Amino acid sequence: MSEPIKTLPLVLEPPRGRGKPPRHLADFSADERKAAAEELGLPAFRVKQVAHHYFARLQRDPEAMTDLPAAQRDAIAQALLPPLLSTVKVQEADQGTTLKTLWRLFDGALVESVLMRYSERATVCVSSQAGCGMACPFCATGQGGLQRNMSTAEIVDQVVDAAAAMAHGRVAGGPGRLSHGVFMGLGEPLANYKAVVGAVRRMTSPAPDGLGMSARNITVSTVGLAPRMRQLADEGVPVTLALSLHAPDDELRDELVPINTRHSVEEAVSAAKHFFDVTGRRVSIEYAMMRDINDQAWRADLLAELLLAHGEGRGWVHVNLIPLNEVPGSRFTRSRDEDMDEFVRRLVSRGISTTIRDTRGDEIDAACGQLAASDA
Repeated sequence: MSEPIKTLPLVLEPPRGRGKPPRHLADFSADERKAAAEELGLPAFRVKQVAHHYFARLQRDPEAMTDLPAAQRDAIAQALLPPLLSTVKVQEADQGTTLKTLWRLFDGALVESVLMRYSERATVCVSSQAGCGMACPFCATGQGGLQRNMSTAEIVDQVVDAAAAMAHGRVAGGPGRLSHGVFMGLGEPLANYKAVVGAVRRMTSPAPDGLGMSARNITVSTVGLAPRMRQLADEGVPVTLALSLHAPDDELRDELVPINTRHSVEEAVSAAKHFFDVTGRRVSIEYAMMRDINDQAWRADLLAELLLAHGEGRGWVHVNLIPLNEVPGSRFTRSRDEDMDEFVRRLVSRGISTTIRDTRGDEIDAACGQLAASDA
């Protein structure tokens, strides 16, 4: 690199003084719902009825909940299903199979989710924070700073909306089923640990306690909060962990991923290997390919040595190379095709499973690293 990369300050704690969203059914575990019912003066079966509408029928309109007493319907729905997200704008790409939704939260904060339909699956990419404090200089989200953490229910509501969009045929291709979820939208998921784990549990619990998704179809991404990665391994939910590495050496990663100044490359990769050892779930190494910055052949060799030092590559790890989704005005540009091909060749030659990610939604700034939650 010819000059140092300028980065924003790293922010791990959200600013104080911001209000909290209203409590919502999706914030409660099954046991907590019993206490909520008592607090609201409702019989437990009423809460279960509402949960069935929300998680199984993907319904949020109280008028459709005809098994609730008509005189109490609105009051019950308002108490258990207060509105959390309001749609600002929906954009389509890829012949209508990619939908990016801009949401406004109760306090005016903006976040985005992206629903992507493929031939064999449908995936929703959700936000876990309003903004992001990780300050990665090549990422549009990281340049906006952190406003606040999202609640469990605010995260889950994005998933419920995506599931309803698939079920009701609002995505090109007709009615279908939401099968996958990725925590790769705005925010660093493991910096909002409790809410994200709560959301994963709601997503994976069978209806009416949750959406009944397979934990194996849910990916939690992180820039490398090593202690939280180790904690996630012990939660008993076999999600896929994705480590956004982007550089195999501390000198470069300190600049590209500022959290590396707290948790080094070695710490992050060791925590990723611990996750595999505990869960048996292969870890994904995310690596955004940036021209003449991190895409040199010698860095591919260094990455191979780093991963193989923790175990045979094909068994515990998969490298997911991401052609950089460019942000207007940024000095960071996408790697040349020939450099990406050589990077792949060197990793594969060392026995490390490697692919180049298929980019979706870049024409509507819906691809990885492009979400900025702007209503402009």
